Amino acid sequence: MVRRADFLAANRGRRAPMPGFVLLVRERGDGDPAMRYGITVTKKVGGAVIRNRMKRRFRVLARELLPVHGVAGADHVLIGRDGGIERDFSLLHAELTKALGKIMTRPIDPPRDSRPRKGKPQAPRKPGQGPNREPGR
Repeated sequence: MVRRADFLAANRGRRAPMPGFVLLVRERGDGDPAMRYGITVTKKVGGAVIRNRMKRRFRVLARELLPVHGVAGADHVLIGRDGGIERDFSLLHAELTKALGKIMTRPIDPPRDSRPRKGKPQAPRKPGQGPNREPGR
């Protein structure tokens, strides 16, 4: 998965929080039995080296476990949590197996709203200003 819209759609699906990550699963309903997965690790977790290491671990877990335990025709998203990089790989493996086993018995959670941005609110723009202005002005 690479499109932002796919990740936002997965946020409206089922959620299984674990200590090292959060698993989101949403059935696409398009009749395609293929499983897709996406990985998100924010800067809150750490710098680029930490985030990339965590994504590599998640990729290995997804390739290993989704064909066996994943939901056919669904999008799976792994969201890295702070402290997840310190967790032992075998523990992450066990947690993902457990999450995939329980995910379809959970109810669909209401989507999480994004948090309000910090800082002062932006003033409304006047016509002709900003990135959407007409050319030649």
